[in-house]
Parts: sequence; C-alpha cells; structure tokens
Amino acid sequence: MSTHVSHREVWYTGRVQGVGFRAQALSVARSYDITGFVQNLADGRVYVHVEGSGQEVDAYTEQLAKTMNGYIRTAESRDFAGVRTSTDFFIRR
Repeated sequence: MSTHVSHREVWYTGRVQGVGFRAQALSVARSYDITGFVQNLADGRVYVHVEGSGQEVDAYTEQLAKTMNGYIRTAESRDFAGVRTSTDFFIRR
C-alpha cells in the first residue's frame, strides 16, 4: 500500500442516521482497496473520510451513493492528496 494517496472527505445529509448508513459504508468499503472511516456528526450528517488510489476512492464513493441512494439528500465533498492516515476502514464513534 502506498503511503501517499488520494483523500476524499464527504459530508452526507438527508435521512442518514439511524438507518444503518455507517454499517453499509463499512460493508461497501470491504470491496475496495481503501482505508478511512465513517462517523455520525452531532448535526445529523454523516462524515466519510476515504483514502486510496483515485480510482478506488471514486469507485467506493459512487457505490456507497448507489447503495444509500434513497437516504442521501446531498453530498458535499473535498478531495486532496496526502499521506495515508489509517491502515483499515472503520466506524468512528
């Protein structure tokens, strides 16, 4: 695994808490060569931080959006490059 990777932060709004969003994000992540985490925010949004190759990051976020399509109202994202910060994908509490 490369230490310098693409990063994407995504803030999801809608009916995204209490519907298994974090569990689905973790489940979908297992199919991709990515690391990072998913976390509920106090304001009702869900935050995802994903790291990996640009292609894997794109594929993961596209699949997560398809999987949770009926629950997501908006998704705001920010991309950047940097050093890998985690060794797996997990649910942050």
